[in-house]
Amino acid sequence: MQTIGVIGSGTMGSGIAQVFAQAGYPVLLHDVQQTALDRARRGIEASLGKFVDKGKLGGDDRDAALARIAVSASIDALAAVDYVVEAIVESVDAKRSLFKSLDAVTRPDVILSSNTSSISITLIGAATGRPDRVLGMHFMNPVPLMSLVELIRGQATSDQSMKTATDLTTALGKVPVEANDYPGFIANRILMPMINEAFYALMEGVGTREAIDTVMKLGMNHPMGPLTLADFIGLDVCLAILEVLHQGLGDPKYRPCPLLRRMVDAGHLGRKSGQGVYAYRT
Repeated sequence: MQTIGVIGSGTMGSGIAQVFAQAGYPVLLHDVQQTALDRARRGIEASLGKFVDKGKLGGDDRDAALARIAVSASIDALAAVDYVVEAIVESVDAKRSLFKSLDAVTRPDVILSSNTSSISITLIGAATGRPDRVLGMHFMNPVPLMSLVELIRGQATSDQSMKTATDLTTALGKVPVEANDYPGFIANRILMPMINEAFYALMEGVGTREAIDTVMKLGMNHPMGPLTLADFIGLDVCLAILEVLHQGLGDPKYRPCPLLRRMVDAGHLGRKSGQGVYAYRT
């Protein structure tokens, strides 16, 4: 395993590129917009700087990690990579289109993984000629701090591909946990209904936003309340995952809360937009 290709330079893609670079892997970070790539490099540099400030990383190690990250706005540059992690928008059509392109650009032996938080790996893999080498590699946000990586096996994913992904996850200093290809996998199959119920409780006036979050923090020992967490994840992402759960499982208990849908329609997406359940400085 040599160069890692990471596609998508948003919060997740940048974090994934950073942890691979910190672990000693050369990384090629691809995005269609050069401005997004420039912003990602600044964000990675700032993130690594925080580790240095806290004494968790030396200055030389920071510089070495940054030097391992190359960027390119051309998908053709991915022809040279040995493993791919996709971290683009949570859209099945966008992912299938991208994986079809990756199938043509990358070597036939390269594993193509997706950071999707809910979309079927089987469906994504079917867009390629190598479904045995397609799997889910779902990192948690923020990637540099969270130790879990959920590995998802599609219908055709080979044992060898899963072993490669497992070994790679361990080499990053993270903990791999395997899940089968059901909507939402393990993490979001459990997390998103809780967040959704918190929105129903808010909409129905069961408690204020502060009360709901405080009950879950102090009563259930959660590090942050579900509404604060939803703002952190992105309300649009939460809605997209709930829609996958609702459509894929057909159970009305996964129906997205109308308040959540209304907030997304209004552009109140959480921290990234400056306004969600709570207001943030942008």
